[in-house]
Amino acid sequence: MEMSEIGETVIHPSAVIEPGAELGRGVQIGPFCHIGPEVRLADSVVLKSHVVVTGATEIGVQSVVFPFACIGEVPQDLKFKGEKTRLIIGERNRIREHVTINTGTGGGGGETRIGDDGLFMAGCHVAHDVIIGNRVVIVNNAALAGHCIIGDDVIIGGLSGVHQWVRIGEGAIIGAVTMVTNDVIPYGLVQAPRGALDGLNLVGLKRRGVARTDITALRAAFQMLAQGEGAFQDRARRLGEETESDYVRKIVDFVTGATDRSFLTPGQG
Repeated sequence: MEMSEIGETVIHPSAVIEPGAELGRGVQIGPFCHIGPEVRLADSVVLKSHVVVTGATEIGVQSVVFPFACIGEVPQDLKFKGEKTRLIIGERNRIREHVTINTGTGGGGGETRIGDDGLFMAGCHVAHDVIIGNRVVIVNNAALAGHCIIGDDVIIGGLSGVHQWVRIGEGAIIGAVTMVTNDVIPYGLVQAPRGALDGLNLVGLKRRGVARTDITALRAAFQMLAQGEGAFQDRARRLGEETESDYVRKIVDFVTGATDRSFLTPGQG
């Protein structure tokens, strides 16, 4: 398929667009794609070839989906009984080959939602009812189980798995080949096969231009969480009473917020 001029919609003759699908301006749909009747593609969305988009699925402007991705299929959940659920994908996402992203379930709020500017590398999986923030990178063959919440600017390494209901805080990084079974604090660094909180994502903080004073405050906060007295949540509450850093405050709010999981704590898998 040749590139179109701005504003021109191009659909390859072999593509199947079911009646009811809504296509924005400048959409490009390549060979052998299949678009379901409840799909909405915003302006300048590109489906390369052999892409399936089905279900009540919306894909935001300038997103690109690569060959053999399957977007909006029903959940891999035995409790799912065909109820009406949705998948909402934001703007400028890059969804690479063989990625699978499912709609929500009635028991999980009915919606899977992805923010803007994400990169979903080849073979990764996003399960039902997952909520993903902006600028998230999920590396090849990583998998998110149902009901996970992933904050902005998170990186999840290749071949990693995130357990259902786990929250991963803003700016955290998960190393490759890691199983994450408990919540990860914002800006945390998690690695090792069973997922140990091994420090802070200092490289990511520096790349984002976070001030040295905030990085110093985060280092001190991590040490208090690692070595302070009392339970993990108690240490976080005391930290909240003492800090003046907005970045540390995000960790405090995360730890003291509602969750269905325990936390990965420093030095503990």
